[in-house]
Amino acid sequence: MITKLESSNEIVADQIHTIFQNSYKVEAQLIGVLDFPPLLRSVRDIVNSKTDFYGFSDNNCLAAIIEIKINEKHLDIHSLTVDPMYFRKGIADKLINYVLKAFVIKVAIVETAVVNKPAINLYKKHGFLEFRRWTPSHGIEKLAMSVQFASE
Repeated sequence: MITKLESSNEIVADQIHTIFQNSYKVEAQLIGVLDFPPLLRSVRDIVNSKTDFYGFSDNNCLAAIIEIKINEKHLDIHSLTVDPMYFRKGIADKLINYVLKAFVIKVAIVETAVVNKPAINLYKKHGFLEFRRWTPSHGIEKLAMSVQFASE
């Protein structure tokens, strides 16, 4: 079940933070880095975030989160994390499907590490195409992908 999460609630933010930590530790290993910026995000950062969080729950247990921001029919996916206990169950796929269909949008954009092939393949499955590559100051090469939707 997918529901909007009240990230301003510290208990909920702590649950989000736990999933972020569990998932991003695996991603940092996949990328091959020790210093991974998403792992530095605090519960307070989540509480104060201006983004929306949607969670996928399995038997009343939060299993995955997608963090988005929508501005003038432009959807930015800020994060998509699945607790490692729930890997390979199609949950990330369900969350992407949800945000692409639940809102009236013209374009959706996401960024990920160039070496994160599982994420890239997942986004490609939903029609996302690469449009940019760069290396930020933290040194992890990234790429941006987008998918366009027909105008009304």
